[in-house]
Amino acid sequence: MANEKPAARTPATPDRPRRRDIVITALLGLLVLLVLLVGGVLAPGAWLAASLAFSALAFVYFLTAVTRVSPRSAVQMPRPVHSSELESADVMLEKIAVPVLLIGPGGRIERANPAARAFLALGAEGGLLSNSLRQPRVLEAVSAALRGERGAVVEYASLAPIESHVRAFVEPLRMPVAGPMPWRAMLVLADETSSKRAERMRADFLANASHELRTPLASLSGFIDTLRGPARDDDEARERFLTIMREQTDRMRRLIDDLLSLSRVEMNEHLPPSGEADLASIARDVVDSLRPMADARAITLELSLPDEPARITGDRDQVYEVVENLVENAIKYSPEGAVVAIEALDNCARDVAEHAPERLAPQSARLLLAGPPIDPRQRYGVLRVRDHGAGIDRRYLPRLSERFYRVDGQKSGPTAGTGLGLAIVKHIITRHRGGFSVESAPDTGSVFSVFLPKPAETVKAASPAQPVVAASVPEAEAE
Repeated sequence: MANEKPAARTPATPDRPRRRDIVITALLGLLVLLVLLVGGVLAPGAWLAASLAFSALAFVYFLTAVTRVSPRSAVQMPRPVHSSELESADVMLEKIAVPVLLIGPGGRIERANPAARAFLALGAEGGLLSNSLRQPRVLEAVSAALRGERGAVVEYASLAPIESHVRAFVEPLRMPVAGPMPWRAMLVLADETSSKRAERMRADFLANASHELRTPLASLSGFIDTLRGPARDDDEARERFLTIMREQTDRMRRLIDDLLSLSRVEMNEHLPPSGEADLASIARDVVDSLRPMADARAITLELSLPDEPARITGDRDQVYEVVENLVENAIKYSPEGAVVAIEALDNCARDVAEHAPERLAPQSARLLLAGPPIDPRQRYGVLRVRDHGAGIDRRYLPRLSERFYRVDGQKSGPTAGTGLGLAIVKHIITRHRGGFSVESAPDTGSVFSVFLPKPAETVKAASPAQPVVAASVPEAEAE
């Protein structure tokens, strides 16, 4: 009898941990679903269905571990459960579209699902979380969870390379492992950039619209009162006032259109486009559409295009809006009879794309308003628009892409803009992971340059004959 006891306990030894593994995996999955429900990622109905399915699957595997027995005796403990029987639970975690990580002692990443690896740009597992996520509050919450303290919810924002808002859920997990450090930390990252942008878009739209519409609405109200009163029978005054009212109405329409366009761009700024477009074709179409506007002021539009299509990665409609804004501004702020030059270039390196090799004037000011990370292998399609207007003083250049900012001397008159055009250009270029720069000199004119990345399969080696301008020079000159 003494010899039979060890034989009866032998199969029971691996079964108990296997059952514990099933319970822990089930609890981990349910905890992830609960965190997603609390964070607003899952709807209550979807959470209930997923929880029931996950619980049923875990219960089936638990019964399998309990009821299977050794062929030696029907009353012996069940045989060990093979690891393949737990793969379904792992697959469920792998398929979850929300980043989930398991952090071990020392802050090392023990497990990370594909969404987490893509979100944090992780390489192999086992690295330090602090190397991929530089958020002190999140790291403090993870350290506390590794000590067995209560979980926490941390919100943080990142401005590079694109503004994003993330809510991090940290929960402690006690694992059935030997040693002095049984605690692990489960980290779930919920990207709330879209919802944050939507909230800010609504607030900004109301604030900006109410502020900018107040002046034209006051003018319209005053003219209406005048036409209903003293100028009721004055035909000359009525015609003059109606003309002004029409201009104010057009201004409000342009303002609302620009606000809506800016809001749409900001909403998706963190999502880079995946399509392709021909920058040269877009420039040609814009020139054709704006030629009547230029002819009305006797302005000549000079177009210079490469021999082959200038393929870029981007949304054609948004790139068209960028080119249209720049060319329209050049026409507005150039004197009658002037020349506006539009030039498209293909396959340029970053230093050539950022600024033209030849300076506009010996003392011209240059500034990069938006730029992508420096990558010597990346090539760009470039568009430059030069006007011969009054130019812009160097002190105004840093504020050109601000909302509603207009340089002194450009805030009134029939061609006055809304002050949103260059802000729209900057946000579109930022979404496309491109660059936006300006060079200007008073009494000489301005050159606005935008450069957009080319598709990877079309990138060719830059021509050695191209002149090179040091990328650090413009930044120093703008100070």
